[in-house]
Order: sequence, then structure tokens, then C-alpha cells
Amino acid sequence: MIYLDNAATSRPKPPGVAEAVLAAMETYGNSGRGAHEDALTASRGVFSVRERLAALFHAPGAERVVFTSNSTMALNMAIGGLLGPGDHVISTDWEHNSVLRPLHRLSQMGGSVDFVTADRQGRLDDTAFERLLRPETKAVVCTHASNLTGDLMNIEFVGDFARKHGLLFILDASQTAGVFPINMELQCIDVLCFTGHKSLLGPQGTGGLCVGEGVEIRPFAVGGTGVQSFLETQPEEYPTRLEAGTLNSHGLAGLGAALDFLEKTGVDVIRTHEQALARRFYEQVRTIPGVTVYGDFSTENRAPVVALNIGDWDSAQVSDELAERFGIATRPGAHCAPRFHRALGTQEQGAVRFSWSWANTAEETDAAAEAVRILAEE
Repeated sequence: MIYLDNAATSRPKPPGVAEAVLAAMETYGNSGRGAHEDALTASRGVFSVRERLAALFHAPGAERVVFTSNSTMALNMAIGGLLGPGDHVISTDWEHNSVLRPLHRLSQMGGSVDFVTADRQGRLDDTAFERLLRPETKAVVCTHASNLTGDLMNIEFVGDFARKHGLLFILDASQTAGVFPINMELQCIDVLCFTGHKSLLGPQGTGGLCVGEGVEIRPFAVGGTGVQSFLETQPEEYPTRLEAGTLNSHGLAGLGAALDFLEKTGVDVIRTHEQALARRFYEQVRTIPGVTVYGDFSTENRAPVVALNIGDWDSAQVSDELAERFGIATRPGAHCAPRFHRALGTQEQGAVRFSWSWANTAEETDAAAEAVRILAEE
């Protein structure tokens, strides 16, 4: 199998990740639930991952790294815990349903949302942010990179816009956290939402949010925290403020091992490798008759994703052919990005998404391009 579905989940995981999960299952107690050695071992392991993620994202401190099961949960926490009736939000057509559905729910509750629209090439008009600004605007919520096309958001521009107008900046870094530089302080990011199983190369069931200074998120869930048990309300301090219940410390041990790999290998090295493979594929398929590639490839700095269609074939049919005849794993359909598909005109056909990770090779990339050529000729 040639695995080119890394934007859904990266595979294979780096050496040591599975072993770290198993070791944690055999040795960890429950973090924060006791002072015996097994509980303390778990707490130390969890805190180490907090520290390293805070350093990676330039978050204010380890205590403001909150763990969740994925970025969807993190985005729900941030949007639901910071916004309410009467609040207006600016977002974009690039967003995943992990952003769109919480914003729709906000609208149903009496809030409102406007979107920076994308053109047929997927490009956003940066000047629209100013035009959409209202007196009641409270936040900008947007993705760092489109999971459909790989186009990269100008988050420096968005952060400056948000800071200039006193808005919260909530960033969905699902496709970028781990291999793209993110600096919460310099890029004016108030809440960074991430998942552990994509570019961070960790296990599924890990993720979280990094919360900037002065940002107070209402608890999404309340319950056991292992501390201040006689309080009738959730503790105010981060991270327990947002971490009700037992953490996935086993998965976080695997995420720690993935961070070992990222640090040892070098995130710039990994990103350059992935981007080179995606560009290699794009250059081979973009001129094949009948193939349509989506997104803006005028810049080299983009997530390692290429989405395409072949003629009027349904994207699911193409993806099935790639898997069954050529042993190539891709992702067809709508990719949980309905507004962007409407903007691209692919809401009926969907698109076939190819996405690369550190383990992919030039040979695999060339084989995928050749498979596209064969299918297009047919």
C-alpha cells in the first residue's frame, strides 16, 4: 500500500511511538489522582509533553496547554467557551466542519458569522476582513491550512488584524501543528487548537489547545480533576479548568515519543521533504489532459496536499480505482469542507485528495502520478 492519506491521519508513526504507548499502559497510574509512584510517573510524563508543546508553539507556559481527544473537541471548547449570543465572528470558506458546525450553533444561539469567500481557484481576499468587521465582532476563527487544497493562510496578517481591532484570534492548526512554524506570541494567536495524530505524528485520541495570556475560556465540561474536590464548580486554574475526567496519558506518552522524533529529525527537514514530494506530484499531474487540480500553487509554502479530479468521474470512483488497482490510499468526497467545495464548484463530484508525510518517497509519488495518468487516459 502506498499511503497518501496523511491529512486524515499520518501513517506510519515514527519509531518509538507505539512502544511508548505500550510502556505507559504497563507503568502509568492515573495522572493527578494520587501520590504513589505510578500516579506520579503518569503526571511527570503528561507534564513533560505540556512543556514541550508550549515550547514548540511558543505558548505562555505549560499550564496553558490543555489536552483533549482531538482538535474538534478543542475548537468546540474555544468557540463555545469564548463566544455567545450577540457576538459576531469572522471566518473563511476554507474551514472544516470542526469550525463550521460550532459557528452554526453559535448563530442558532443568537450570535452571527460572516465568511471571507474563496474564488474558483480557492484564493481568499484579505481585504474582506476589514469589510466584514462590525462593532459587535469579537473573534476571528480560521484554519492555518486548508485540509482540501493545502493552501496556507496568512496568519501573520490575520493575527495583526485581530490585534489591531481587539479581537480574539482562534486558530485551527489541525493540518500544520508539528511541521509548520507557529509562534503564538509573534502571530498574535489567542487560542491554538491542534491534533496529535496528523503532522505531530502521534496517536489518535490526542490533541488540545494552547491558551494565551488573559484568555478565560468557560469550561466545556465539568467533573473530576483530582484537585479541589470540595469545590462545587470547576477549578479556575488552567489546565484543570478545561480537563474534566481522566486524561489519555497513554496516548500522550506516544505523542511525547513523536515529539522526540520531530526534534531529532528537525521539523524544517520534515516539512521540506513533504512539500517537495507534493510539488513533484503536482508538476506531473497538472498537465495531464482531463485532470483538474485545485488550489493556488503559485507559492512553494503550502501544506503537502494535492486535490484533483479526473474528467467528470466521481471522486469516490477514482479513489476506489486507485486503491484496488494500484494500491494507493487517498481520500475522496467532501473532506468535511462544504463551503470550500461549493466555492470550487466540486460539491457534486467531490475531489480526490493526496497528502504526504515524512515516510513517503519519490518513488511512491511517481507511482501515484503514473496511476492518475493511466486513469485519465481511460
